[in-house]
Amino acid sequence: MSRTSFEQLLEAGVHFGHLKRKWNPAMKPYIFMEKNGIHIIDLHKTVAKIDEAAEALKQIAKSGKKVLFVATKKQAREIIAEKVGGIGMPYVVERWPGGMLTNFPTIRKAIKKMGSIDKLMNDPVYMSLSKRERLQLTRQREKLNKTLGSIQDLTRLPAAMFVFDVTKEHIAVKEANRLSIPVFGVVDTNSNPADVDYVIPANDDALKSIELITEIMTSAIREGLEERKAEKLDEQEAKENKDAKDSKKSNGSRKRNARKNADAEQNEAEAQNEEPAAEA
Repeated sequence: MSRTSFEQLLEAGVHFGHLKRKWNPAMKPYIFMEKNGIHIIDLHKTVAKIDEAAEALKQIAKSGKKVLFVATKKQAREIIAEKVGGIGMPYVVERWPGGMLTNFPTIRKAIKKMGSIDKLMNDPVYMSLSKRERLQLTRQREKLNKTLGSIQDLTRLPAAMFVFDVTKEHIAVKEANRLSIPVFGVVDTNSNPADVDYVIPANDDALKSIELITEIMTSAIREGLEERKAEKLDEQEAKENKDAKDSKKSNGSRKRNARKNADAEQNEAEAQNEEPAAEA
């Protein structure tokens, strides 16, 4: 069953592209028509591409890997922070820190620095610092949290990256391409889909469009996480049943051995009692 419908996309304004004079010819396969100087996106293709991307993201989440969402445009920030943060996936909604992927060890050091400041703030030594030093640490912590707080749990490179507006986030896309990280992208008619592995032709400016697509993708990831959890529970239950069965089998074997030993001892005792009687 499709994760969305033509009607839902139409209502959210997903079909509205940019002005014809701003279009990128590479998006021609995804354009249905032109109306009043504006390109209209073919929603039938958008439905198919959304389903394809959602299924791929679900499998990534099911495998226990992370998907990094990138959307620094103003209208997408709150939506991404709420919906993506709600499923525990990392996201970037402030300025993209250059080298975040290609120079990931340095980013991890900055995140560890944030953790060190937190540890210091909870230490009694913190209060012995001067007011100026405490203020500097607080400001440093706030600055780091603003740019890196949402990726604090990203301990290794993400398995994939989801981008809203590939033109605006071209640096992030370029870094992902360089590291062969699959890119899922909402691509409008003014963008180039060449560097995107999973193209979703759609309006990347409208609030409703961003919200609908984000909801579909996060729901798919949530499904993957739930299936992973269910599989782990099944594996754990199967292991416990196997251990219980092995334990029962082992106990039965010990009881049989104990009975055999007891019978052997009894037979030996009876044999010893019979020998004197025979001699008499």
